[in-house]
Amino acid sequence: MSQPKIRIRGLKKAFGPKVVLDGVDLDVEQGTAMVVIGGSGTGKSVLIKSVLGLVTPDAGVIEIDGEDVLKAPRARARELRAQIGMLFQNGALFDSLPVWENVTFGLLAQRRIRRSAARGKAIEVLAQVGLDATVADLSPSELSGGMQKRVGLARAIASEPAIIFFDEPTTGLDPIMGAVIDGLIVDCVKRLGSTSIAITHDMASAQRIGDNAAMLYQGQVTWTGPANELMTCPNPVVDQFTHGRAQGPITMALRK
Repeated sequence: MSQPKIRIRGLKKAFGPKVVLDGVDLDVEQGTAMVVIGGSGTGKSVLIKSVLGLVTPDAGVIEIDGEDVLKAPRARARELRAQIGMLFQNGALFDSLPVWENVTFGLLAQRRIRRSAARGKAIEVLAQVGLDATVADLSPSELSGGMQKRVGLARAIASEPAIIFFDEPTTGLDPIMGAVIDGLIVDCVKRLGSTSIAITHDMASAQRIGDNAAMLYQGQVTWTGPANELMTCPNPVVDQFTHGRAQGPITMALRK
């Protein structure tokens, strides 16, 4: 078998007495799209923040291209994580910067592009997410929610990352715009040949953008399988969650 692009083993993280991750195992194969589902507070965001280096796990292994970023020297861990692009849940655009600077913020910060060339690069990337060049000089406050998501996606792909993370990419969007954003995500990931992880509560979105899916429950991955089997999965936890059933093992756990 080929080496996974991302390999996670025994990942644990607690905040005081609250255990969020309790031995997460997950493989994301090169060039595939993984969606991670689960209820609020089940550790989806903590999982990707651990890979990004924004949260320090208590134990476990996180390998990128076969190298454990948790044990690698700081400079090497930074190099491995530099290949990750991120689309944040609410866009996380800088209000004080025009769109073109938002799109090229990472490239400018890492001195991978000259400022004189940054606006042209931003316009090029904005076109890839269906936005006109005139958007480049607008401020984020002048954009609709859907346009902000597109700008956030443009920023995520501007460096042509090998790995892209998507945090609730359709949150706050109507169903039609959500489908449009999902289509753009699939197109961008395929064009770049990237490996991706998306966390979402939106089952329609999960099936559109994912090749594979994993469900977090009680701090662990309780099920993995093809994303197109999410709605027919016989696992009782997955079945309850994907269909939004009030009764089931998740409800029983909450009653304890």
